[in-house]
Amino acid sequence: MAGRNGRTVRDLRRGNRTAVLQRLYFDGPLSRFELGPATGLSSGSISNVVAELIADGLVEEAGSVDSDGGRPRILLRVAPGSGHMIGVDVGETRVRIGLFDLTLTELARAERPLTPTRYEVEGIVGHVRDGVAEVLSGAGVGPERLLGVGIGVPGIVEHTPGLGAVVHGQTIGWDAVPLEQLLRAGSPLPDGVPYFIDNGARTLGQAEMWFGGGRGARNALVVLFGSGVGACLVTPEVEHGRAVEWGHLTVRVRGRRCRCGALGCLEAYAGAESLLARWYEGGGRAPKGADEETALAAMLAGAYPAEGGAADPVALAVLEETAEYVGAGLSDLINLFQPERILIGGWAGLQLGARFLPAVRRYAASYALRHPAQKVTVDLGRLGPDAVTVGAAILPLADFFARGGRRAEPAAEGSGPAWDAASAEWVPH
Repeated sequence: MAGRNGRTVRDLRRGNRTAVLQRLYFDGPLSRFELGPATGLSSGSISNVVAELIADGLVEEAGSVDSDGGRPRILLRVAPGSGHMIGVDVGETRVRIGLFDLTLTELARAERPLTPTRYEVEGIVGHVRDGVAEVLSGAGVGPERLLGVGIGVPGIVEHTPGLGAVVHGQTIGWDAVPLEQLLRAGSPLPDGVPYFIDNGARTLGQAEMWFGGGRGARNALVVLFGSGVGACLVTPEVEHGRAVEWGHLTVRVRGRRCRCGALGCLEAYAGAESLLARWYEGGGRAPKGADEETALAAMLAGAYPAEGGAADPVALAVLEETAEYVGAGLSDLINLFQPERILIGGWAGLQLGARFLPAVRRYAASYALRHPAQKVTVDLGRLGPDAVTVGAAILPLADFFARGGRRAEPAAEGSGPAWDAASAEWVPH
């Protein structure tokens, strides 16, 4: 039966379960007494919901604390082993697959280096399938225990009623690739285990907003630097985050050719691939056979040698130019969205790290409007190189919690991505 606002008793129960799980997950362990003020639920509702969650194996006791003159209060927490998620980062140099318990503790990991034909679709699909099987086997977890598989990919992800998630990755040569359908074909996972596929910058943003440097901010941008460049925007209007193709903002008319085919994109100056290309054009040399991560490390070592060594002037010049382009690109984001925080992540962003940050801040402030520039902080992300994988695993976790801790049913024909609504409702304090 639905009330005047259209919510049924089932909706209310699910909302109450979600509220309790949310507070225990982010702020626990907590007692039943503490859960009341934290969730706004009555003591009777708390007792009923907690009893259900314990019976379902989702919540467990975690010790006790003394109360004021009464009996000790039992502390409660989310049970780590009550659910498992897989997060997949389809990156530029490797595919990384992680298996996590409900508290996002990593239980197993697999990595597949990418060859020069790295974005051949069937190869990526095979890496994901094999990696999923490997982590499940390594941790001794049955596939039926999965809440879902989250996958972060480069490009624009379109969610269609017929094909599921379709990836438009112009920079990697993917044109309307039905990735979800390809993964389901011949998958070792049961049909009831859902896939959650989204842009890699958004999964990075999801992780940083939940557990990293963005926690507590209502208006933030999380930018990803790898071979290419991307960003995730979080505002009060899009609390669940929105992928922004920031790397394809034009920063120089008739400039360098970008991987997308256009001229003058930010990615053509700020992405690791183009940064290294400019170093090579000036005579820089990476170790033979080095991948992009190793080559960038060699470039940084040349620009900032050990004490007594001579700096590579080409490497220094390229890095300074790159810092200016990044700062100018950030100034556009500052002027457009006026964020509280900007966080820099991705493997290349983290490698450039603290040495790069002061120059980026200086250029961002010089190009941006003074008022919004004075209100924003620019820092490195806090979750390290695994942030995209963790953020991908959050996608099925957010969906599970938004359902009140109940597993997803197979998606109905024509239904939209459930985790959009789940993430929108599920914002840690």
